Parts: sequence; C-alpha cells; structure tokens
Amino acid sequence: MSLADRILFEDNHLIIVNKLAGEIVQGDKTGDTPLVEAVREYLRERYHKPGNVFCGLVHRIDRPVSGAVVFAKTSKALARMNELMKSRDIRKTYLALVEGKPAVESQELVSYLRKNEQNNKSYVSPTPKEGYVKAELSYTTVYPLDRYTLLEVNLHTGRHHQIRAQLAALGHPIKGDLKYGARRSNADGSISLHSYRVQFDHPVRHEQVSVVAPLTGELQRLVPADALTTTPA
Repeated sequence: MSLADRILFEDNHLIIVNKLAGEIVQGDKTGDTPLVEAVREYLRERYHKPGNVFCGLVHRIDRPVSGAVVFAKTSKALARMNELMKSRDIRKTYLALVEGKPAVESQELVSYLRKNEQNNKSYVSPTPKEGYVKAELSYTTVYPLDRYTLLEVNLHTGRHHQIRAQLAALGHPIKGDLKYGARRSNADGSISLHSYRVQFDHPVRHEQVSVVAPLTGELQRLVPADALTTTPA
C-alpha cells in the first residue's frame, strides 16, 4: 500500500497518515527510512516543490504500533498543534487487542509510571513513588474474541508506553507485546495496538477535525469488519 493510499486527511496546513506497523516515525539507529521523510518526499513530488520541504511531526507512536500520525505542513500549524498537545486538547483513541477478558468492561486506570532508559520500558506502580509520573487512561470493551478482547482506549495523559504498560499491569497485555508479557509474538512483528482516531480543533480554520484510521495488518486480519460498527464515539 503506497503512502498516498494511506493519507487520511490533508489540507494546506496538516497531513494525517495511517502508519503501518513496523514503520518508524522518526529516524533511529537502524537507518531505516522514517515516515516523516516519506511524507516529506510525497509533498515534494505531489506539489513539485524544489529543495527542502517543511514537514513537522506533531506526535509519535511506537514502531510496532499502527494507525494515525499527524504532521504539520507549515511551522505555524506545527506551533499551534504543539500547543494543543501540551494542553491535552488533541483527543487520541486507540484500539488494543489484549489477552484474555478484563473483569470490568469499562473503567478508568490511574497509576504511576517510570521509564527505564536502558531497556526502553516503563514500570508501573499503583501508588505515587519518587521518579514516577501519573498516568491516566480509560478503556471500554468493544468486541470479545475467543482468547482476546478488543478494547477502545482513550488516553488522558501521554506517557512512555502508557497503554502497553497499564494494560499489562491489569493482567491483560497487548497481543504480540513480548516486552510487556504477551505469550507470543505476532507473525509480522507488530503489537496489536492501533491509533484509531484523532480529534482536535483545526489550528488555523478552528473547525473540528475527527479522523479515523482503518485497521491494517494483523489487526485487520483478526478483527471482524462489523466489530467496529458499535465502537463508542
């Protein structure tokens, strides 16, 4: 699937792309081409722009995660989107396929996380501790499968590996997420976590933007097409 086929929203100020699991958003030590560079090249070719093309990254998602990623096409839009991020006025909704079935169908999780830089992993405490930051999310059960459950997750804070760590601490690691206790890996190396919906007030036009990213890869294969028809808004 080409990048052009994965564009979910585009205007003069923003472009939102459905990232595939396995793509990196920014460059890292692997040397693989990051999504931000692929978007920049798309803009250069699509609009016949010579030289350097502005493409600002508004937020990131982990390499094994799929779904919507927002980029800014102008420095003005990037500055305003960064303000929305800081004030938590960008609502991000994820779909997570977790092992087992949570005892509570819908609830808010509040815990405390500490990131270990050496192993790139976050550790969870149920109570405040020195060096830990507060993490909040809420989830709702969307669709039960035989051995897994599809959850809709709304982030209230944006911590490192927050969804992965908090759901694992609940006893329901995300399918394929070996780092956080999943029983086995996914065949494609992904974890079954998807940035499903982003909602915000447009930084220039001040109109409500709500974009949904269709499932891809392993999640698309496992989750029935009708499973999301009743997904809460």
